[in-house]
Amino acid sequence: MFTTAFLERDATAGNQVPDNLYEAIAALKKELNAVILAHYYQESEIQDIADYIGDSLELSRRAANTDADVIVFAGVHFMAETAKILNPDKLVLLPDLNAGCSLADTCPPDAFAEFKAAHPDHKVISYINCSAGIKAMSDIICTSSNAVKIVSQIPKDQPIIFAPDRNLGRYVMEQTGRDLVLWQGSCLVHENFSEKKIVQLKIQHPEAEIIAHPECEAPVLRHANYIGSTTALLKYAQASSSSTFIIVTEPGIIHQMSKQANDKTFIPAPPTSNCACNECPYMRLNTLEKLYFCMKNRSPEITLPEDIRIAALRPIQRMLEMSA
Repeated sequence: MFTTAFLERDATAGNQVPDNLYEAIAALKKELNAVILAHYYQESEIQDIADYIGDSLELSRRAANTDADVIVFAGVHFMAETAKILNPDKLVLLPDLNAGCSLADTCPPDAFAEFKAAHPDHKVISYINCSAGIKAMSDIICTSSNAVKIVSQIPKDQPIIFAPDRNLGRYVMEQTGRDLVLWQGSCLVHENFSEKKIVQLKIQHPEAEIIAHPECEAPVLRHANYIGSTTALLKYAQASSSSTFIIVTEPGIIHQMSKQANDKTFIPAPPTSNCACNECPYMRLNTLEKLYFCMKNRSPEITLPEDIRIAALRPIQRMLEMSA
């Protein structure tokens, strides 16, 4: 079964950083006919230079429809893989090849193949936060934006495996009333939020609304005024009459919230320990310097075995059809 090997190297080693990175990146983008896609969890200066910013669903749509020759994916490995699955003839670049995903790592393809074989009558719906190998074994891909919608479209007598995130799967079960067989994976960021500290923040800011991502654990979600994907949280914060919000997801989204609602206050929810554990360490591996050098050097490039790519393409296309 196909697995991804990350390279241990510094993408900027031995290279001269230009005086004006923004101008240098703009020049390379024009030269390469490139598009820069960035996830909301990227550092703010990468978000500010991106052509499109979004969550996994929106970036998948952008990748599927781009006419660029080169896709620079400022995100993590599974996102760049998705872009390559959708664009086999394009050059897909990732600023740092070590930008993986703790959730994807909890679902090794060989172990999942055994799990799937033990449930032969089940359809497999996999959260997009998984490797190409897992996608290739899936019937439909989903994101946090459309998971409830997609599961709701499956006949009620059809048993379903939901992988790899158990917290999102549990949330989907609650919303749909479906009994799903859950793979027991999780995201290190979303499992690190402290219920006790969030309650303490709420006491300090009684006027604040708590808005949370469904990858969080149930004890945290029960305090939320609103639960949704990163894009849904952004839209909710804009539309709500509240002026203060406690944000229970990766705090990179706060940059866009502050730009689109600069009269409001956004407080990042704290993790269990006194660390920056509410920041995704993989997302933060990408930097503006690495983005420049990956374009300059046309590397690191994302490649996939063609049989895996074709098998993984079908469930992604199914997701896009069911999300229209």
